[in-house]
Amino acid sequence: MGLISNFVALLSVLLLLVSNSKAQSSGGVFDITKYGAKPNADVTAALASAWKEACASTTPSKVLIPKGSYGLSQSNLKGPCKSAIELQIEGTLQAPADPKGDGLLLLEYVDQLTVSGTGVLDGQGKAGWEKNDCHLKKECTKLPMNLKLNFVTNSIVKDITSLDSKNYHINLLGCKNLTFDHVTITAPGNSPNTDGIHVSSSEQINILNTNIATGDDCISVGDTNKQVVISDVTCGPGHGISIGSLGKYSKEKEVVGVTVKKCKLTDTTNGVRIKTWPDSAVAFPASDMHFEDIEMVNVSNPVIIDQEYCPWNQCNRKVPSKIKISNVSFKNIRGTSATPVAVKIVCSQSNPCEGVEVADIDLTYSGSEGPIKSQCANVKPVISGKQNPPICGEPAPAGGPSSD
Repeated sequence: MGLISNFVALLSVLLLLVSNSKAQSSGGVFDITKYGAKPNADVTAALASAWKEACASTTPSKVLIPKGSYGLSQSNLKGPCKSAIELQIEGTLQAPADPKGDGLLLLEYVDQLTVSGTGVLDGQGKAGWEKNDCHLKKECTKLPMNLKLNFVTNSIVKDITSLDSKNYHINLLGCKNLTFDHVTITAPGNSPNTDGIHVSSSEQINILNTNIATGDDCISVGDTNKQVVISDVTCGPGHGISIGSLGKYSKEKEVVGVTVKKCKLTDTTNGVRIKTWPDSAVAFPASDMHFEDIEMVNVSNPVIIDQEYCPWNQCNRKVPSKIKISNVSFKNIRGTSATPVAVKIVCSQSNPCEGVEVADIDLTYSGSEGPIKSQCANVKPVISGKQNPPICGEPAPAGGPSSD
């Protein structure tokens, strides 16, 4: 009799565990509210618990953050997971005002990840912007980002919004075959170091149909990257779409294969540009970089190669950059410039640019600082099609100021 009662008790416990599991996961959906998350409260622990169970699932799973506003401290969601996994953000995840930690949401070592939803990552950036000191020293105070993706592969981020990050909105490190589609990024035009998407040490990255308005580069492609495609992006306000800056640190490696096409920039402080540091800490090539079908609306410095990039005079301009730029094209770039110098190509004196092609440039300037013009140094571009202004019409002045 005792044996039967023990069996019945054990069976009851097993049924309870199964019942709880089903309550928390319905059809492979792990809703954070089933793990104790409540609106207007910190959900860091609940998100971690939901992620842990979803990541352990041997069938595709989804972690759901439903509509509502939730507090989130630094949340580090790690793989590898046992199957494809989706993080669906429908609510608002709000960072603490105090700028601590690496970021609001960190995703690492995940394959077949989907980040989706109409929700918002709210970095509450103002408290961080006030502590930004990058204009004072080369090594800035470390401030948290909204979304960090480290070693994420074969994945997509779509439809979400990043708002008022304290630092970069979205940062990629060591990612491969990762696509961004219909992402929205928003911060004031005077918010420092709020790059929209920064790409580093990654390959096969696609940034598509994305709207970015921020206080720094809308997209910055840093060092050690291969095969990056940026298409149908709107940018502004911001500092434009940049490759670089390159050569600041000794562990940097080559950049190969960046395409920027069918983009529109409005009221940005730069257009499309490549920037490398003089007196660079390392030498490597940057090649196969192409900018095509770009519309400029009141953009300062619409087309730039700047191998004397030295913001806030934090380097020795007298030592030429060791980054070798080659196989670059600017094609079908049109619209209005906010500065008289519309096309500026300043290459390294010791490593002049090679294989630069400029075709079908049609830019106008209606300001009071003289006619529109193009300045060049240490480059012999191949020129074709419409040229307004005449490309390399005058030499670039030595030691000209860098645009941030």
